[in-house]
Amino acid sequence: MSETKSLAEFIRETREKAGFSVIGLAKKTGIQIEQLEDIEAGKELFLPATTRQKLAKGLKLNPSDIKEYERIMLVSYDKITTQYTDSVKKAILEGETENLRCPICGSKLNTKIVRLIDLENKIALHPKAQCSKCSFQIK
Repeated sequence: MSETKSLAEFIRETREKAGFSVIGLAKKTGIQIEQLEDIEAGKELFLPATTRQKLAKGLKLNPSDIKEYERIMLVSYDKITTQYTDSVKKAILEGETENLRCPICGSKLNTKIVRLIDLENKIALHPKAQCSKCSFQIK
């Protein structure tokens, strides 16, 4: 198991290896397509036990295999975003935004620079980023 792999990546990769589309896995497990899409987009970091059990059965896994990835995100999410935030902000300010990816789901980050005026009437540049698929953002 890769320590940096998210729950979203694990489910998506396992589904693809098993030969299922999202629709096919939804039919096999009885989980709504929208919920599976949210899981694979990284919007769902912790699964209800019933969802975990249905996914495990459909993907021929043990529920604890899925639970391990939930724990990793719980323990390391703050560490990943803290380390990642500084490098993303620097890259945005330097104009190197083409290859910036979300640390949760791996999708492209949408970036912008907000120009603010401070109390001394000077322009302050504030970099921002938001994932194109999940809830990750740098404010």
